[in-house]
Amino acid sequence: MKRTDFEDRVEAELDNGLKVLIKPIPTAPIISHWVWYRVGSRDEAPGKTGLSHWVEHMQFKGTPNYSAEEMEREVARKGGFWNAFTFFDWTTYYATLPSAEIDGLMHFEADRMRNTAYPPDEVESEREVILSELEGSENDPTFRLSRKVQEALIKIHPYHHEVIGTREDLRSLSYHDLLEHYHHYYRPSNAVLTIAGDLNPNEMLDKVADLYANIPDNKEPHLPITRTFPLDPPNQGEQVFEIDGPGDTVFVEISYPTLPAAHPDTYALIIFDSLLSGPTNMNMFGGGSVSNKTSRLFKALIDSGLAMGAGGGSPITIDPYLYTFNLTLRPEQSISAAIQALDEQIERLQTETVPEDQIARAIKQAKAIFAYGTENITNQAFWLGHAEMFSNYTWFQSYINNLEKVTPQDLIRIARQCFIKQHRAVGIYHPNGEHAEESW
Repeated sequence: MKRTDFEDRVEAELDNGLKVLIKPIPTAPIISHWVWYRVGSRDEAPGKTGLSHWVEHMQFKGTPNYSAEEMEREVARKGGFWNAFTFFDWTTYYATLPSAEIDGLMHFEADRMRNTAYPPDEVESEREVILSELEGSENDPTFRLSRKVQEALIKIHPYHHEVIGTREDLRSLSYHDLLEHYHHYYRPSNAVLTIAGDLNPNEMLDKVADLYANIPDNKEPHLPITRTFPLDPPNQGEQVFEIDGPGDTVFVEISYPTLPAAHPDTYALIIFDSLLSGPTNMNMFGGGSVSNKTSRLFKALIDSGLAMGAGGGSPITIDPYLYTFNLTLRPEQSISAAIQALDEQIERLQTETVPEDQIARAIKQAKAIFAYGTENITNQAFWLGHAEMFSNYTWFQSYINNLEKVTPQDLIRIARQCFIKQHRAVGIYHPNGEHAEESW
């Protein structure tokens, strides 16, 4: 085992490749425990979409040593909570429990890394659960808009498809497909274990080694994991989509190709976001909020009466994804006027030098919303692993300092680089199947 001790944490790598990050936080008698796997919808081939999310569901079906019901009761009875998430780039399983009660959860997590049961009847039952989940999403106008825009701007890279997959693939995927996906990606060398809270790092690392060190990296012979994919060239011309559906609200989604999270210009984009839309909370479990009423979009669209809601942002991804603006309008409000007001604010940031006091306020707001969330032990364990999924933990540690380095020239450059009208897609949702008199 390789081990490195830092001032605030211990990092180690077991001989089977499992990376471990442990951070003592003695502020409350709880521990947050996360297992991250480098697998998500980006790792699914055409015709196999939805596999990662389906495997996530199956991971709660138990193992030969622990039934699903037993572990559910174990966590709830001991005052904890647990869940899992599948994203484009990763799948993670987390639990936060009183520190004295963490051992049972740790045994179960180690066991289900390689020994999850896949009863055929449970596989079929979960197929219907996920299809029902997809149907619910498809009844959401914003999901339908996002899917249209995403597919328009990303055609080659696997970010093209939604994490949940397509209806056709979910119906055709087999028991063998799921089992193969699980065995291929759920192995120590493809995982990161992060633990934070009221703990002794030496004792915790000993526990981890006892549970994981003897798990072989290859349960069955399989190919190496490859995660490099071709990127989409930018569109050469704005694309516009209009869809109809029930409701009494107009939704507008405008997306631009943007940067990967580890890119040095991401910090300028975060300050751009804070200025234009209001700061985005990147912490999974909240931890405070900052008003967006000082943002330029709030003043230009909401204060002016052009929209009921306006915001923007982009998720943290390994490869370039999308920065998206979401506008919410009443049917009588002008769609073209709202989009024009948004465009004018973007153009101002592309051509005008932002005053230093406005940049300082935007940086302060972005720092505040980030800092609020990191006071939470669950979020601290989250960031230990999340940063490793697209960069490394130093990204998290240097985040505040890098925000403070953003200059007015950086903002103009990022606005010109990322927000090119010819590269974007616009989606418009008209309620009740009736188009507004004007069409964008």
